[in-house]
Formats: sequence, C-alpha cells, structure tokens
Amino acid sequence: MDAQFLFDVGGPNAYFAWAVLPALEARTGVRFAQVPVLLGGLFKLTGNQSPMMAFAGVPAKLAYAELETKRFMARHGLEAFRMNPHFPVNSMLVMRGAVAAGRLGVMDDYVAAMMRGMWEQGLALGDAAVWEAAMVAAGLPAAEIAALVGEPDVKAELVANTEGAAAAGAFGVPSFLLDGELYFGKDRMDEVERVLAG
Repeated sequence: MDAQFLFDVGGPNAYFAWAVLPALEARTGVRFAQVPVLLGGLFKLTGNQSPMMAFAGVPAKLAYAELETKRFMARHGLEAFRMNPHFPVNSMLVMRGAVAAGRLGVMDDYVAAMMRGMWEQGLALGDAAVWEAAMVAAGLPAAEIAALVGEPDVKAELVANTEGAAAAGAFGVPSFLLDGELYFGKDRMDEVERVLAG
C-alpha cells in the first residue's frame, strides 16, 4: 500500500501525529513516506483557516479541542510538548529545508530536529540563524541544506507537494493518504491503523 504522511512542522497537530507514527508503523509494518507541504499554501488553495481563526467566535469548541489535545497527549505519553511561544511561525524555510533534506537522504533526522525544535524546545525556526543552529545542533549537514533551500527546483517541489495535497482533497495537516484515500487529523490515526491492519 502507498502510505503518505503530509505534514508541515508549523502545525502542532502534525507534531502529535509525527510523534506517534513510528509506533503505528511498527505495529502495522507499513512505512509512511513523509511529504512536506506548506500549510499556509494549503489553506489558501482550499479556503481553509486555522481552528483558532475559524472558531474564534465559538469558545466552547476551542475549549473542547484543547481538551481533546490533552487527552491525546496523555494517551500517548507526549510529555515533551510545549506550545511554541513564537506561534504562529512562518514555516516556509523549514519546509523547503525538508525537501532539501530529502534530497540529501536525511529527511527523518531533519524532520525530527525541526519537530523537536518547534514543539519541544520552543525555537523561532522562521529565523534563518535559529534554523541553521538547530540543524548544526542535530548533526545535520546544515550548510548543504541551507544552500539547497533557495534552489528553484526545491521551491517548486514544495509547491507541487502542496498543490498535490489539495488535489487529493487535503485541506490541513496532518493528513494521511492510503492508496490516494484521504484521512485527516491526528484523531483519525486509529482508523488509519485499522485500514492498514486489513
């Protein structure tokens, strides 16, 4: 089965899904391809907006979403999560970096460094100096990745990924595609696992 994990490091729910995905992969034997997309671009393409904006006038819904997040964190033991004090962070540089890291064969380590930097360490990863320092600290080829992010084909790949996600029906992250069928959100991961388990 073709299994894809569509993500943007700038979304906290993408962090939650990323954090529990390895255990799901271990239980099912299915390895997900990590597909970097730009959440802001996906919102523009689909007319979507963040829950904080969409439900600003519905405080009970925002409160319930926060409760569900706490339940998810407790269920999966995600004690390292901290809301980033710089949120929302412009993630374009980070996500172009993910494309570049994939070309250099270090996607997994890069995504781990960026997810932890954003949602555990509270780094302002939209700042190029902070971003590069985070890569160096993680032992990544920071200079090579930084050199690639400005390349037109790297930029184009992120755009193509984002447009492809929208074409597949995705409107936010995390999104999962199983043989092209969309499952949205960290709260659909149990259903994703049931499908993979057959």
